Amino acid sequence: MNKEEAVELIKSGEGYTLELKERITGDLSKAICAFANSSGGRIILGVNDKGEIIGISLGNDGFSRIQDTARNLDPPLEVNIEQIDNLAVIHVPEGKQKPYAAGGHFYIRIGANSQQLSRDEIREFFQKENQLFFDRKASPDFDRADFDNSKFGKFLEKAKIPSGLPLEHLLKNLNLSVEGKINNAGVLFFSSNVKRYLMNSVIICALFKGSERVDIIDMKEFPDDFLSNFNAAFSYVLSKLNTNFIIKGGKRTSRLELPEDALREALVNAMVHRDYFSLGHVQVDIFIDRVEISNPGRLLFDEKELGSVSVPRNPLIMDLAYRIELVERVGSGIKRIRELCAEYLLPVDFRTETGWFRVVFHRMEKNTEKDAIKGVENVPENVPENVPEKRKQAILNYMEKDSHISIPALADLLKVTGKTIKRDIEKLKLQNKLKRIGPDKGGHWEVVEK
Repeated sequence: MNKEEAVELIKSGEGYTLELKERITGDLSKAICAFANSSGGRIILGVNDKGEIIGISLGNDGFSRIQDTARNLDPPLEVNIEQIDNLAVIHVPEGKQKPYAAGGHFYIRIGANSQQLSRDEIREFFQKENQLFFDRKASPDFDRADFDNSKFGKFLEKAKIPSGLPLEHLLKNLNLSVEGKINNAGVLFFSSNVKRYLMNSVIICALFKGSERVDIIDMKEFPDDFLSNFNAAFSYVLSKLNTNFIIKGGKRTSRLELPEDALREALVNAMVHRDYFSLGHVQVDIFIDRVEISNPGRLLFDEKELGSVSVPRNPLIMDLAYRIELVERVGSGIKRIRELCAEYLLPVDFRTETGWFRVVFHRMEKNTEKDAIKGVENVPENVPENVPEKRKQAILNYMEKDSHISIPALADLLKVTGKTIKRDIEKLKLQNKLKRIGPDKGGHWEVVEK
């Protein structure tokens, strides 16, 4: 690598295979470990947080410290180090003896971050995926005439990456080419004819009459690139939902019946984390009483860790989505969906079925069949923001998912006072829907009836 190539790499920004640092720091082993457990990568020293080159000269001591850091991984790893003018580049290979640990901890690369996993989690991940990523695989039949430069240019603009750099360098720096061939991630985002190469990448949205998968009122198939499919499917869902009027502080404001940001998170998560080796597709089903967003692909970790652990099935797709801010914070999607639905006092379910993952948003109970079909043309009025019965139902839902959840945590999630939560809990106890097992400290909740 020469200085010009290093500068181009810096301009492309941190990502799945690149980290920028000012100097050798104590967490260097964490970054090396994460790259070794993932797809390999490069760490460039001499760059500040703003992406500005401030320079560094390693010297013999610096070279030795970095090599010792890599050799102290378990198992040891060899890295290649270059001093390029006033920059230092650490080339970390993809490890051949995964999993690697640094200081007794295991890390993998997720987007532009290194995330810690337990040994069992990381071992199970490699066993399930057989260390084979769909998005990294070259698309052998891809015709470069189908590469849409306009889509790529819009991506670079959104990702704040200078567009004046040579195309092949950009593709390489963004990990979109494998030995000169565009990989599946590149096809998914930038092909002008995605369905020709990835038939299962479509999103199908369906509107049903009633609450069963029987009578279909309307159905749309979206067969385009990743971003176009997301925008089209999201717009479709929003067009089929109602708008509610909320009375707050004497003023009437309108909002969608389901939290828009939660729907957005669920849809992008389904597209990012789905199993693209599966013949299935992302499916959005709209019923009179609920909206379901489903994707093929089992969880890569224990279900009880849903919302606290994030293991990427498609790290390059995750990286691309993160760069254009479709994904706000790596690993925060499930938690965010729960919090947003709690604000609306509406339950949301996460269902893991054989080979599938499904998010179920429950719609307002007062929806009629006419409301569900006509969408925003018929809107309920004067819906109060704090409905006690729905809040109590939300409390039971949270307690069912986490029997040790605290009153302050519930108050924070539901945006009310702790006193209000305590009052609701006492009513739930009197209704024989809830029990407290054990003392206030060390005990837990038992949901008797929902």
